[in-house]
Amino acid sequence: MKSKELVTRWSDKGWTAEVVDNEDGGGWAVAMTQDGQDEPLLVVPWVMGRNKKDPKPLNATDFATQLKAARDYQTRRDNQIRRAYRKTQQVSDADGARIKVVFDIIPDEFEPQGQLAAFGEVGQELGQVSCSPNFKLTQASAQRWVDGGFDAVQDEGGGW
Repeated sequence: MKSKELVTRWSDKGWTAEVVDNEDGGGWAVAMTQDGQDEPLLVVPWVMGRNKKDPKPLNATDFATQLKAARDYQTRRDNQIRRAYRKTQQVSDADGARIKVVFDIIPDEFEPQGQLAAFGEVGQELGQVSCSPNFKLTQASAQRWVDGGFDAVQDEGGGW
């Protein structure tokens, strides 16, 4: 009888799942790495095979499950990062219409940037400018920007 080869690596849809030694206490783990990345995005415990020594082989169903988990984790992580780099203020224009002013920091290891945008009551973009990542968005600075017609902003510094 021919022995069945243990499948410990599965690649598809821009991702690779690989069974690795679990550094957190023995056993096995599955590392999910997106193509083009050096480090895995997600490492989760993996079950032992029937012999209680080797890992359970990967199959299409297991890969699909791990892929969904990795994508869900990536979405939650990206949303958390976006929230950490975003501040909003509500102001009114000269006609009394509510305007949402959003300040985003676009992270970059060497040159982070700031972006200021204004949105009307139904979500239409009214203006957008690049600014320093140190711009301090306050109620007053948002109101000055709106009153100034969404022109470039002065760097007020001081973080937020």
